[in-house]
Formats: sequence, structure tokens, C-alpha cells
Amino acid sequence: MIALSAQLVSRGQALNFSRKMRNWAICACLGAAVSGLGGFATRSSAQTTAPAGSPFLVAAATTTHVTEPMSDDEVGARVESALRSDPYFYDAHVTVSMENGNVVLQGFVSGPWDLLDAIRIARKSAGNRRVINELEILLGGKK
Repeated sequence: MIALSAQLVSRGQALNFSRKMRNWAICACLGAAVSGLGGFATRSSAQTTAPAGSPFLVAAATTTHVTEPMSDDEVGARVESALRSDPYFYDAHVTVSMENGNVVLQGFVSGPWDLLDAIRIARKSAGNRRVINELEILLGGKK
């Protein structure tokens, strides 16, 4: 912008920008450039390893923890609880069972969106367990 205004002034043409407007435009451009560069710096620094003795290395080591694997009953109860607690999903006709370590959803739902919701909720709450969908879609209502 500064180079453009210098060229136009050297030709004898004056820009009709007030000083306040010109300063605002320059600050907006510089702010966008700094914000963009800051995002790249954060992303690239997150990929590098911290040097030995760095407090970042200690913080990373203390945040990792090993959890014990959950039993099938615990996973099934967790999935049932998640389905019941979701305010947008009607779970009265859905049953959850466990077969060979996999979560099995059986029953029926009232539409394709409910089917997708049930699968999404079950996958999210089951962790790394496989979710098998045996749900049916029953469209209905009395006429």
C-alpha cells in the first residue's frame, strides 16, 4: 500500500484516503500477517522435540497416563449411559449388547438421522471398540 501511494503521489495523483483510514489499513494488514505467522510458528514448534532438561519435556511426560482396559460390561454400560443422556436421541427402542468385545446396537430408530446419531454416540463412548449396527429404521406414525 505504501509503495502504491508513493507511485501515485510521484505521478501527481493524490489518494483520497485520510491519515486515519490509511493507518487503519496498514495496521490491519500487519495484524493479519503477524497472526498468520504466529499460527505457523506454533504449529512447527509443536512438532519439534524439546531439549533435555526443558520444562516442556517434563510436562509432556506427566500428562501421559496408561489406563486399564475396560471390561465388556463397563463398555456396554458406558454406551447405554451415553445413549440415554443425549438430549436429542430417543433410546427407548435401542438395546446395547456386547459380543466378542464388540458393541452391538439392536432395535429400531425413527429415521436416518437417529441411526447416524446412535452410531456416533456409541462410537464416541465405546473408545477403541468396534460398533456393530443392527438397527432398523421404522418410519411411521398413524394416518
